[in-house]
Amino acid sequence: MRIALVLFVFSWTSLCAQKYTIKFNLKDSIRRFFKDECAKSNFSGVILVAKEGQPIFYMAKGYRDYENRSSLRKTDIFELASVSKQFTAMIIMMLQERGKLGLNDPLNKWIKDLPFDGISIRHLLTHTSGLPDYQAIMDTHWDKSKVADNIDAIEYLKKYPEPLHFKPGTKYEYSNTGYLLLASIAEVASDANFIQLMHNWVFKPVQMKSADFRTPVMKSRISNMAQGHKLDQVTKEYKNAIRDPQSNYTIWLGNRKGPGRISASAIDLLKWDQALYTPLLVAKTTLSEAFNHTTLLDGTKSFYGFGWEIMLHSKLGRIVAHSGDNPGYRTYIKRYIDQNYVVILLNNNESSSMNTILSKMDNLISDKLIFDNSDRSMDPLRRRE
Repeated sequence: MRIALVLFVFSWTSLCAQKYTIKFNLKDSIRRFFKDECAKSNFSGVILVAKEGQPIFYMAKGYRDYENRSSLRKTDIFELASVSKQFTAMIIMMLQERGKLGLNDPLNKWIKDLPFDGISIRHLLTHTSGLPDYQAIMDTHWDKSKVADNIDAIEYLKKYPEPLHFKPGTKYEYSNTGYLLLASIAEVASDANFIQLMHNWVFKPVQMKSADFRTPVMKSRISNMAQGHKLDQVTKEYKNAIRDPQSNYTIWLGNRKGPGRISASAIDLLKWDQALYTPLLVAKTTLSEAFNHTTLLDGTKSFYGFGWEIMLHSKLGRIVAHSGDNPGYRTYIKRYIDQNYVVILLNNNESSSMNTILSKMDNLISDKLIFDNSDRSMDPLRRRE
């Protein structure tokens, strides 16, 4: 009996020792996946996966400029497109905390004579305003030999009024108009230029050294700017997206602020991600509201908070994320806030593999979490708490 017991203990200890020699290496798993996926999809861009602010996987692949065949670097700057919206929402939250405005303030308190009633700042933040698309109105009526800004867009919303798509608060409908108006409200409430406000209140405190609002002309002068590219369906070659006539709105709407226009590097987005775990910019209670679903008037909930899409993963818990899509660019930041992981994808050739990559990251991070939990539960020497 004593011999059998000794053999059992020896066998169990050996199995545990063997288990600890077999580790789930998340970095290697991601590296193997991207080696295969990038080869299949011709992905061009920067990928950054981090845990608690420390990069696990950080890679650049493809070309900064296809015409010159200049290789991308990890520190290159990308157009963020609608990923910019979370920064606009942050400025509004900071103004609210400083008593400069209220989230339930009516739109017309801040921007006079707009032909829309019943819209609050909260509706603008959560895409529940029902506002018409300012870009479509500008596309129809604006002289495209000129470069428009927020003041021009607001003037055209007044000059060419269209009805609301629905009663504010009853539905979710993504609205670039709402975020353009938020930037203009911020300027009125702070008596400051929105771009300077963003630099002084967000970029500088977070130490986002590459982040800025850039026009197409400005971007062409930056040596480490990743140019956006589109595939020419005739030649099957990638060309700079700015040459596509369908992309010219980025030029004649080049001075707008709020819905987009911020460009930055992946490492600066990692700094931003980590700042959101702290009260550096706003209180955690304020961020908690930003990271919650919006309740509509009928009691149902949308999947959007303040500048963030809200998700709940069965294994990874709460996730907040946002995509960006501009001619030649696709961008994404996905924050697993219960686990303190982040995935940042910055793409400059409109790769079709973005959803595949994001889904795979969910699976690999889930596998790592499951393995780690299993590892602890199998440890015979683990102290009970």
